[in-house]
Amino acid sequence: MKKLFAFFKKNKNVSNNFKLDMTRIPVHIAIIMDGNGRWAKEHNLPRALGHKAGVETIRKIVKECNNLGVKYLTLYAFSTENWNRPMQEIDSLMKLLVEYLKNEFEELNANDVVINSLGNISKLPRVCRVELDNAYEKTKNNKGLILNLALNYGGRNEIVDAVKEISLDLISKKISKDDITEDLLSKYMYTRGMPDPDLIIRPSGELRLSNFLLWQSAYSEFWFSDINWPDFNEKQLTLAIGDYQKRDRRFGKVK
Repeated sequence: MKKLFAFFKKNKNVSNNFKLDMTRIPVHIAIIMDGNGRWAKEHNLPRALGHKAGVETIRKIVKECNNLGVKYLTLYAFSTENWNRPMQEIDSLMKLLVEYLKNEFEELNANDVVINSLGNISKLPRVCRVELDNAYEKTKNNKGLILNLALNYGGRNEIVDAVKEISLDLISKKISKDDITEDLLSKYMYTRGMPDPDLIIRPSGELRLSNFLLWQSAYSEFWFSDINWPDFNEKQLTLAIGDYQKRDRRFGKVK
C-alpha cells in the first residue's frame, strides 16, 4: 500500500494530455471529499474557508463528470461521524449546503442533472431538507448525471436500516427468509436501483473508506491522491479515470 501511495504522490503532476477511452468511462464514480481543513491550515485560513473552497471543486467536478458521460456521481458530503465536530463548523457546513443548492440549481437543472441525497436526512436542519426535497422534485425527471449528495451518511447505518426494513417485511410476510439474497439486500440500500460504484476516489492522503459505501464497494476500484480536495481538479479526475481504464476487472473470475 505504501508503494501504491508513493506512485500516486510521485505522479500527481503527470500530464493529462492523453485521451480517455470514451467507451470505458465509469458509470458510477464516488468521491470522499477530504482535505478541506488541511487545505485551510496550509493557507493559514479558517476551516470554514476550506469548506467553501471545496464547494468550488464540487462545481468543477460535477460539470466535468457530466461532460464525460458519467451517469452517477456520489459525493461524501457529511458523515454520521461529522456530528462530533464543533457546532460552529457543522452550522457552516449546513449553510454551505443550502447556498450550493440555491446557487447551483439553475445551472445543474439546465444541464439535465438530477440532484439526489443519500443518508438519513431527517436529522438535518429543516432548511436543508426543504432545499434538498425541492431540488430533487424539480430535477428527478432529468436525463443527465445523477448527483448523489451523501448527507448524514454512514455505511454501517445504511446496512442496519436495510436489515430493519427487511425485518418489517418478513413480519408482514411481504418476503420470506428464502427470498433474502445479495440482490434483495441491495434493493434495501439507499442506493437501490443504482449500480455499485466502479471507481472510488479519495484525495488528501488518507487510505481508508471511512464508513463510505461499505456494501456497494465490494468490487470498486480505488484511486488515492495526496492532493487536498480544494486543489482537486479536472486533471486529477482524468488521471483517476485513466488509471481505472488500465485495470483488469475480473470480479473473481479468470480472464
